[in-house]
Amino acid sequence: MNQPPPLLHIALLEPEIPPNTGNIARLCAATHCRLHLVGRLGFRIDDKALRRAGVDYWTEVDLHLHRTLEALWEALPSSRFVYVETTGEQRYTRFRWQPGDCLVFGRETKGLPLELIHANPGRTVRIPMANSAIRSLNLANSVAIVLFEALRQLEDPS
Repeated sequence: MNQPPPLLHIALLEPEIPPNTGNIARLCAATHCRLHLVGRLGFRIDDKALRRAGVDYWTEVDLHLHRTLEALWEALPSSRFVYVETTGEQRYTRFRWQPGDCLVFGRETKGLPLELIHANPGRTVRIPMANSAIRSLNLANSVAIVLFEALRQLEDPS
């Protein structure tokens, strides 16, 4: 695969639902972002549902697997890690994105560990939710929302 260096990285910590990951993989392929799957996956990487969601685009996905978050951090020493969680400090639209940022998302059922959020002040963002009865958005939708805002800022920094 001969791709340009990624403008941004997307990291999924222990994703659980194959179609979500497949849709995110397609999104990463379409935007030339590198996809990092971290920790124990809730499915096999050759899962039929995962492949179906990615359709014919798997050859275009710049996919990297990491056993732990520490391994991800070591693999991207020059990246800034930004954690996306419902308890994030600031709205994703107010955050100033930089080339090489790694957007980190948690599991569909549990999100990111609270200790990770608390250990990274100034680098946690959230998507505002008008209806407090709704706990969170779908993971693939959340990645798309935040990723396209980051790309928008990087393509038009005014």
